[in-house]
Amino acid sequence: MSDFLLDTCTVLWLGQGEKLKDAATSAMQKQPDSLLMVSPISAWEIATLVRKQKISLTTNPRNWFQDFCSLKKVSLVEITWPMLIDSVNLPGKPPADPIDRILIATAREYGYTLITRDKPILKYGKIGHIRTVEC
Repeated sequence: MSDFLLDTCTVLWLGQGEKLKDAATSAMQKQPDSLLMVSPISAWEIATLVRKQKISLTTNPRNWFQDFCSLKKVSLVEITWPMLIDSVNLPGKPPADPIDRILIATAREYGYTLITRDKPILKYGKIGHIRTVEC
């Protein structure tokens, strides 16, 4: 059994009540005791998207993220400095986006399956460097 790490887009969709693809829903249902882990870097990314007016939330990003992390089965994961260094030295040809790389390094460190719709992350997962599920 492995817990799941939610990509920022997944956090946003779940937090706004949107439905995930069947593969993600099925994977989570097959492991009902698994936690949905959220990276603090997603808080930064969400706040940045709001600041740039690319998304809007029902409340300010700080309260929205705190409310999401207080949901049942959702837990905040710790990011450590070794993981940040590892995000720069991932094997193969990882995605160029630094946030994606931090999420990948986090998932690798803790053995999480990353739930995402991000094509470069899914491609990296298909090569075998990380477990992914498309949402």
